[in-house]
Amino acid sequence: MSVAPGPGTDLPDRARIVVIGGGVGGASIAYHLAQRGERDVLLLERSELTSGSTFHSAGMVGQLRSDPTLTRMNMYSVELYRELQAGENPPGWTETGSIRLASSPLRLEELRRQLDWAQVVGLPMELITAGRAQELFPLMDTDGVLGGVYLPTDGHVDPSQLCYALAAGARAGGVRVEQRTRVTGIDVRDGRVHGVRTDRGDVACEIVVDAGGMFAAEIGRLAGVRIPLLPMAHQYLVTDVVPVPGGIELRSLPSLRDPDLLVYFRPEGQGLLMGGYERTPEAFSAGRDRLDAVPADFNGKLLAEDWERFAEIADNARIRVPVMDRVGVRRVINGPEAFTPDNEFCLGETDVDGFFVSAGFCAHGIAGAGGVGRLMADWVLDGRPSADVRHMDVARFGRQFASPSYTYDRIVENYSTYYDVRLPGHERTAGRPLRTSPAYPWHREHGAVFGEKDGWERVLFYSTPVSDGADLPVPRGWAGANFSPAATAEHLACRGSAAVFDESSFAKLRITGAEAAVFLDLVCDNRIDREVGAVVYTQLLNEHGGIEADVTVSRRGPEEFQLVTGTAFGAHDGAWLRRQARRTGSAVRIDDVTSALGCYALWGPRAREVLQPLTSTDLSDAAFPYLTGQELTIGAVPVWAQRVTYVGELGWEIYAPAEYGAGLWAQLAALPGVTPAGYRAIESLRLEKAYRAWGSDLTSRTTPLEAGLGFCVAWDKPDFLGKAALLRQREEGPAQLLRTLVVEDPTAVVLGGEPVRVDGTVVGRVTSGGYGWTVRSSIAFAYLPSAIRPGAQAEISMFGTWYPAEVRAGALHDPRNTAVRS
Repeated sequence: MSVAPGPGTDLPDRARIVVIGGGVGGASIAYHLAQRGERDVLLLERSELTSGSTFHSAGMVGQLRSDPTLTRMNMYSVELYRELQAGENPPGWTETGSIRLASSPLRLEELRRQLDWAQVVGLPMELITAGRAQELFPLMDTDGVLGGVYLPTDGHVDPSQLCYALAAGARAGGVRVEQRTRVTGIDVRDGRVHGVRTDRGDVACEIVVDAGGMFAAEIGRLAGVRIPLLPMAHQYLVTDVVPVPGGIELRSLPSLRDPDLLVYFRPEGQGLLMGGYERTPEAFSAGRDRLDAVPADFNGKLLAEDWERFAEIADNARIRVPVMDRVGVRRVINGPEAFTPDNEFCLGETDVDGFFVSAGFCAHGIAGAGGVGRLMADWVLDGRPSADVRHMDVARFGRQFASPSYTYDRIVENYSTYYDVRLPGHERTAGRPLRTSPAYPWHREHGAVFGEKDGWERVLFYSTPVSDGADLPVPRGWAGANFSPAATAEHLACRGSAAVFDESSFAKLRITGAEAAVFLDLVCDNRIDREVGAVVYTQLLNEHGGIEADVTVSRRGPEEFQLVTGTAFGAHDGAWLRRQARRTGSAVRIDDVTSALGCYALWGPRAREVLQPLTSTDLSDAAFPYLTGQELTIGAVPVWAQRVTYVGELGWEIYAPAEYGAGLWAQLAALPGVTPAGYRAIESLRLEKAYRAWGSDLTSRTTPLEAGLGFCVAWDKPDFLGKAALLRQREEGPAQLLRTLVVEDPTAVVLGGEPVRVDGTVVGRVTSGGYGWTVRSSIAFAYLPSAIRPGAQAEISMFGTWYPAEVRAGALHDPRNTAVRS
């Protein structure tokens, strides 16, 4: 199969787009750019096509994931591979289906939850018995198997043939493919990419896509960009001929996974391919004290067999497929696969304009390659991804991932727990504690139970004896996992008196400069150019009206603004704002001041009463109105206090320089009638008020009008990013609206992602939900067709059981906002 001339030809001195990496990822991007009609594309490969991780991939293509976006990307991959299989360059696509087994009760529950996900996207997955699984895969032993799920449209593909098929399609569309061409530098000037340097000459370009696989981090460093991934040594073996009982052809068998035993199988020729994810993984070319550095000559190579590390996988394989104990081993494949700290792809535009990354395929890149290629082509050509991929965006990683040790610890933990069932409230342990609030010692001394987000230790609740809320129901099943009545008591204390929350982890950006107000008015849907002291709740929108961030912006001075966003979103939102500033030529400075400021929130009906004795500033509603901020002192501490809420109660967020943080927290926590509380309480409090959360209820694919946030849109502003799109949607009417649903059974509590149906038809999925301890209701949010009005009856499936629910208008607690404005 011919794809391109070799290096004997001259390299072009320019191309509009340069894709680095001739593996399946880079080939797919080039193919889809050509499909979009982009001809001025150059694909560069340091050695031969497929010579990185692609050639030794296992080639399994499973479609269903917990995330509907990734599932749909994988579904598109299957469509593409079918299409290619019928063309001139077939990739060896074999659609024999897949089975995932449950060898434990917890795993069986997980499979029932996966069936719910399958309904959302229309995948034909079915629950099967152990006996039915054995009929489909006669080589397996059913001992200990409680059931499984079968998806007939899954399959496997030859990774190398797939890469060559995509490269051939790209070349036929006008893409130039150059092999044996090593990139040695990236030309970055004024925050933008201008070209690449290679061992065959320089190429000027407007856009570079780093699809370098296990070399992607090294390529990123050439542009001054840190891409947190490292290659992990992943092993599988291929057996000699395996006889199948009943005269069934082995090649017709489905793929088989038993995650409880950490193993997977698929047919390979006349034998079986078997691999898994061991508990004692090993990184390649990296360590806790050094960045990844793949040897320069590591092209088309494998690592030495490591039978000691593979022993647990081999033993488990014999349990599930006993013939593995009797057949010979034809070959063992031990090859490096690039993994990320959270097992999600690294996609998107980096802090360097025009420098994109598509890497970190985490051993499921063959399944995702088709969808990734299409999405990246859209992102490059349209300026935004064609799906909600905030959880795959390279901008999600905070500055701590510049650390080799932190990245290493997170990735090793991620790999070693690859097949684990993760219950709600599951917390990772690697690299902790790292980032702590000034009040962290106080929290520890007072029994805090911590969760972690973006490296921050955050109080979930305090493990102290409680009595309030003891009569309330405990959520059943998974929703009750890691449940603590302490969080219930903290919730009720906030509603009944007052509670103080440590929100120091909230990301805080300072925007300054003579053009700061004009710039923020351009990128925010609400009006930001107001008087000093104004606090504005607003969204940052893209040109299509999608919500890129959900924030509050406070005017601290004529040329100074403070933007507060969620803990995990500081890197993303800061990168997005800096990119907009460059693109608009705005003279502003954007600084991340998260670590410089502690932030404590005092909320509850008695908040004013208990805080007033600590300050000479008048806290009355007339002197300190809702959505305003002031500089004042609390005790001896100078602070900025702003009257906002995320729980639907009277109160303030109080910001102080970090050196005052410990003392300020101690004062607030000691106030009479005030209960220190954590994030579990915040979550249930915000649900009762129908306050949205970005990343679940709000995404770059949903608009303020769809999300019920039209009140934030300043329609009278001359212009702002996304205004034209919102005007069109307002005129036409949004097709979907975010609705509140109340589940009839108060102990049936959603986890997120569950299908919602009306009149027997699935019409949406749950974005977030939980239990509201004040309203004593199980609450869920979901985008539903706008024709479905409040009062309509719906159903939500949880672990395969449909529960009746009613569509409500919005907030269940204090819908008139009386408490907030008191």
